[in-house]
Amino acid sequence: MPLTKLRILTDRLTGAERRFSLRTLVALSSLPLFGVVAAFGLAPDTNPLDITPQTITEAITLPTLIGSGSEGSFERESLIQSGDTLSIALSRLKIDDLEIQRLLATEAVRQMASSIRSGRRIQATTTQDGQLLTIRFDRGDAPALMINRQGDGFVASESEDVLESRVVMRSGRILSSLYGATDSAGIPDKIANQLAETFSTSMDFREDLRRGDTFSVIYTVSYRNGEPIAAGKLLAAEFVNAGKPHRAILYRDPFGREDYYTPEGESLKRGFLRSPLEFSRVTSSFSNSRKHPVYGFHRAHTGVDFGAPTGTRVKATGDATVAFAGRRGGYGNLVILRHSNGFETYYAHLSAFASGIRAGRPVSQGQVIAYVGSTGASTGPHLHYEIRIAGKPQNPMAIKLPGSPPLVAEQRARFLEQTADWSDKLALLRGTNLAALD
Repeated sequence: MPLTKLRILTDRLTGAERRFSLRTLVALSSLPLFGVVAAFGLAPDTNPLDITPQTITEAITLPTLIGSGSEGSFERESLIQSGDTLSIALSRLKIDDLEIQRLLATEAVRQMASSIRSGRRIQATTTQDGQLLTIRFDRGDAPALMINRQGDGFVASESEDVLESRVVMRSGRILSSLYGATDSAGIPDKIANQLAETFSTSMDFREDLRRGDTFSVIYTVSYRNGEPIAAGKLLAAEFVNAGKPHRAILYRDPFGREDYYTPEGESLKRGFLRSPLEFSRVTSSFSNSRKHPVYGFHRAHTGVDFGAPTGTRVKATGDATVAFAGRRGGYGNLVILRHSNGFETYYAHLSAFASGIRAGRPVSQGQVIAYVGSTGASTGPHLHYEIRIAGKPQNPMAIKLPGSPPLVAEQRARFLEQTADWSDKLALLRGTNLAALD
């Protein structure tokens, strides 16, 4: 045989051997480590269809798991859910009922029980029969509360967690909705709410939002042992709506009061918010003559109706005192707020009042006072909102609302010094490439 042909044949055989070795290695590596193992081999020129498979089974004794005996302990974790009492949350951790009663009798736990918040985490270590050994309660920005068994009782202490606050900067672009964009940008809902509320006096997010609008936010996030636990507060923001920029910077005055101002020191706080709802739609406008949807005849519609689901939070549009909170005729459940400048605001058809809302109580702008409903002469859940001056109804969407005065001269220098860094960072964010966020 010629040398060239012999070399080619040798190379082919070598390649076949390599392919066979690789396939054999892959097949052997895919065999299970435990349980049923099948061994096989093929001789040259053997038809695999004539081979009868043979199965070999081998029993393997597993090692004893540590902590599986009667003296073992169990660690469980649960999140406090909306509507939970502390007792209900603890029962999900398989803690014995008697142990829960003893725990709730502990002074530190009893004080905390009235302030539990949805989303907070509870971690417990128990014995097999439900006896509590240790339990840890997350408390937001504060150190976690630790409860340890001591004899037949419990001892409370604060954890030695490392708490810190970090500054986060993000930008986004509107393609559909504000919350869709902030979600895509990884911005917490708490910060999105602050963004909407801060600019609510200069923008109407129901009507003014445009595809292509951009925003930048600088805010704080609380960390525990290097892990984020809660969004903090909005420090600075810019929202460019239809090409017009709106900017806000948080300023703390010498008395510790905080509010948002433009970079030039103009207050963003107005005497009134334009709307008592964060997001909604106008379903019926102010009118001197409108066919009433329930009574059927034409009469003046003395306010604006905002369509929103039952239970939506209703906020006071300005600092005021509660003049009335109760049921009144076609208004259904009604709150009337009396403001210092002679204005009165009406919030009607409510499903419920917020805690503590009763005549004579002061409320601040943005405070939740009630919840949307459909009580009284109503065909569906919505909020009827009125503004009255000297008893005469005014169009809430057209009336010129009073503003807040700018910073006094002696505070402007302090303001500019305190907020210069945030203004610079907003300018930096403005120059970054914005991701297209839905």
